[in-house]
Amino acid sequence: MRLGLTGIRKTAGRAQAGAAQGGRAEPASAGFAFGFLCRFGLAAVAASAGLAGCDSGAPAVAADVGASAQHAPANPLVVASAAQALKVAAREAAPDGGQTRAQVYESVRKMTALGKQLFFDPSLSGSGKLACASCHSPDHGFAPANALSVQLGGNDMHRTGMRAAPTLKYLQAVPAFAEHYHESDDEGDESVDAGPTGGLTWDGRVDRGGDQARIPLLSSFEMGSSPAKVTAAIKAAPYAADFRAAFGEHILDSDDATFKAVLQALETFEQTPGLFYPYSSKYDAYLAGKAQLSRAELHGLQLFNDEKKGNCASCHISQRSRDGAPPQFSDFGLIAIGVPRNRALAVNRDPRFYDLGACGPERTDLKGRAEFCGIFRTPTLRNVALKKSFFHNGIYHSLEEVLHFYAERDTNPGKFYPVVKGKVQKFDDLPKRYWANLNTEPPFDRKPGDQPALDEAEIKDMVAFLNTLTDGYKAGH
Repeated sequence: MRLGLTGIRKTAGRAQAGAAQGGRAEPASAGFAFGFLCRFGLAAVAASAGLAGCDSGAPAVAADVGASAQHAPANPLVVASAAQALKVAAREAAPDGGQTRAQVYESVRKMTALGKQLFFDPSLSGSGKLACASCHSPDHGFAPANALSVQLGGNDMHRTGMRAAPTLKYLQAVPAFAEHYHESDDEGDESVDAGPTGGLTWDGRVDRGGDQARIPLLSSFEMGSSPAKVTAAIKAAPYAADFRAAFGEHILDSDDATFKAVLQALETFEQTPGLFYPYSSKYDAYLAGKAQLSRAELHGLQLFNDEKKGNCASCHISQRSRDGAPPQFSDFGLIAIGVPRNRALAVNRDPRFYDLGACGPERTDLKGRAEFCGIFRTPTLRNVALKKSFFHNGIYHSLEEVLHFYAERDTNPGKFYPVVKGKVQKFDDLPKRYWANLNTEPPFDRKPGDQPALDEAEIKDMVAFLNTLTDGYKAGH
C-alpha cells in the first residue's frame, strides 16, 4: 500500500489531457479538448477558457470519437484539464491575433486525422510491417491482441525486448514522474510522501505521449526506424499532402522536423477522449446509477476493496475522487511485488541480467540508486479483461493466474518460483540486496502454510468484477 494515495491525481493537467511542459501546452491538445467539451454540452467551460461557445459550425475533432463519447460521463478531471489547455491554446494560438478559433479547430482536426493514419501505418517501421496498432490494438484496449509475453519486432520481425506492451488507454491522468509524490490540498494530506509516482512507461522515464511514441519508433527490437526512414515513408504515403497541409509545405525537407511532427500528431491522436479515455464501462454506468452489478460482480468488488482480502484498491483506486472524477484504477505509483522471472524471454537467458525497472537498464537517470530497483509503475486495470499478458515481463496470461499469484505469493511460493534441492528460490528476478523494496502489505503479509487471502470462488468473483471495467458497455447487452 502506498500511503496517502486517496484519489485521482490533481496533477493530471500536467499529463496527456492538457499536456503542459515547461509552462507550455500544445494548441492541438486544446483543440481536441474544446471539441470534447462541446460534445458533452459543456460550452460554459469552453467559454470561460477564452473561446466562443460551441456552435453548429464547429467541426468534429475526430469522427471516431462520437459513438463511444456518447456513453461517457462528464469527467471533472478531463474537463478541468481541458479548460486549462484551452486557456493556454487561446493565448498561444494567436499571440498577435494571427490565428482564429476556426484555425485552431482545423489544426487539431488535421493533426488528429494524421495521427490516426500514422498510428496504423506499418511503413514507418524499419521492417515495413509493424505499426503502432500492431502492439496496441483498439479492439484489445490498445494493448496487444495476442498472448505473447513480449512482442516481435526489429527489421526482421523476430527480435524481442524485455517488457510487455502496456495499454495506451487512460494515460491522460498519469502525472509526470516524481521521486516523491505529495497529495494536493483538496485530495489529501500533502505532507504525506507517496514515493516514486508517475510517468507513462513501466519505469516512468517519460511524461509526454510524444516522448513515449519515440521509444518504440527508434527501438532496434520494436519498430526499428529512424527519422530518415520515417520521412521517406511519409513522402511515399498517400497522406503526404495532408501532412504538408498540417505542418507546412516544407516540413518534409527536414528529417528531424518531420519526426517531431510525427510524434506531435501521434500524441494528439492519443488524446482523443472517445477512443482513449471514454469511461464507458459497466462499472462507470454502475457508479452513475445506470447499471446494476450482479451478485458475483458486487462480491468481487467487495473483495477488491477489502484491505484484508484482495486489498487491490490500495494501489488500483476504485472510488471516485473527491471532485467526482471517475476512478483511474491506478495510483500511478511505482512498486515492487517480486514477479517471477520469465524464462521464456531471450534476455533472461543470461543469468546475470535483471530488469530492475526504474533503476535500469532502460532507464538510466536513476541507475545505481538501490531504492528504485525492482519497482515498476502500477498500470490501470481499466480494460484489463481484454489483456492476454500481465505484469512488466508478461509472465502470466490470465487474470486467474494473476490473482493466484497475489493471493499465494507468500503462502505457497513453490507454485511460482523455482525449487532447487527442495528449497524455493523466491523472488528469483530480483537480487536479494533489493528485497527491502518489496511490497509486504496484504495480501503479501503471510508466510508459507498460512491460508491464502483468496480462495477459488473468491478469485472467480473478482474476475467477474474486473470484467466490468471493459469499455463499451451498453445497458441490456
